[in-house]
Amino acid sequence: MLGPERLGSARFRQDYGLRMAYVAGAMVKGIASADLVIRLGKAGCLSFYGSGGMRPAEVEAAIRKIQGALDRGEPYGVNLLSEPSRPHQEMERVDLLLRLGVRTVEASAFMQVTPALVKFRLKGPNRIIAKISRPEVAALFLAPPPAKLVERLVEEDQLTREDAALAARLPLASDICVEADSGGHTDMGVTSVLLPAMIRLRDEMQLQHRYEMPVGVGAGGGIGTPEAAACAFLLGADFIVTGSINQCTVEAGTSDTAKDMLQAMNVQDTAYAPAGDMFEMGSKVQVMKKGVFFPAKASKLYDLWRTHGSLEAIDAATAREIQDKYLRRSFDEVYRETRDFYAKEAPAEIERAERNPKARMALVFRWYFVHTMRLAMEGKAEHRVDYQVHTGPALGAFNQWVKGTALEDWRHRHVDAIGAHLMQACADYMDQRIRALS
Repeated sequence: MLGPERLGSARFRQDYGLRMAYVAGAMVKGIASADLVIRLGKAGCLSFYGSGGMRPAEVEAAIRKIQGALDRGEPYGVNLLSEPSRPHQEMERVDLLLRLGVRTVEASAFMQVTPALVKFRLKGPNRIIAKISRPEVAALFLAPPPAKLVERLVEEDQLTREDAALAARLPLASDICVEADSGGHTDMGVTSVLLPAMIRLRDEMQLQHRYEMPVGVGAGGGIGTPEAAACAFLLGADFIVTGSINQCTVEAGTSDTAKDMLQAMNVQDTAYAPAGDMFEMGSKVQVMKKGVFFPAKASKLYDLWRTHGSLEAIDAATAREIQDKYLRRSFDEVYRETRDFYAKEAPAEIERAERNPKARMALVFRWYFVHTMRLAMEGKAEHRVDYQVHTGPALGAFNQWVKGTALEDWRHRHVDAIGAHLMQACADYMDQRIRALS
């Protein structure tokens, strides 16, 4: 009989001290909470605290809570989110993680190698599991850290010569997770297409650079049923990463109202919408659409920004509708609130907005995206039509799979229990299929 502890790579399980090759990916703003990380760590599974969008003091408090609870070497990690417009914040986050002794990070949304990534990798060396969906980005993480960047960090006293000596022998990432169509930011990829291509790329670069330790390749996105997990393992995944299914659990750091809505989802109840943090780039996120107007409203705001040069250029009726029904306050009120926040966090954003009316419009519209996430996390029922909840159809598939069982109600869904249930059912399914082919 094939057991859940035998699925995936034995090397991956050994390296991270895991019982199963099962990983729970981060969800921003602490939705992947300290409690979630602790619960999975005690069960012998790796998960990542969702540090994206959190203030440094909040991140430090969460890490200290995790470290206090997982004091026997249990696995845990912290997400490191790309900050292309604020590289200093990325480096400050890495310095915080190093100071607190965090040894494993999940690198998300990176399109290029940054000084912060290189510093974290070589100060140890530490482990980076990089979430990628494009071969050209995977190639960057499968190569050693760029020599020029390493030398620059040495000259800036960010690395020692001893740290730098590791660079030629290590890939930037210790492992990569191939991310297919998923909740939140997505390139809408397909696992059966992406995963084999990435494994072949890994094999080529492993041979080229002659690394002592192989780079593991995992699969994430769309995994919410035993059959989906089995597909990933049969395609060669060393480990699987779940996301959306963990948001509808007791430990997830979002509101009960949002969880009630997530529990009612089916596979068709998601939509693509503009991404608030990459608004001007036209990037997309996958969100819940059942019972909410957020996807339609977000798309309208993006279309208005794309076709108008300033807030003043929008016709009066549309401008009134946006202020009354979307923002529920005036453009000026939103801009003042945004300006006060960015004055401390990113003053260059305000300077650009003061010079460029279109940039000012983008800042005002981006406020709506932050506000709608906050509404969902706070669970304000009167504003539920505006909830922005990042999720993929994997949760709808999971809901249908557990319908009529104890796990139908999210109040009975603990992250460790659903992980164990999914992996056991995956092993059983694979056994069944193997016997059918015999």
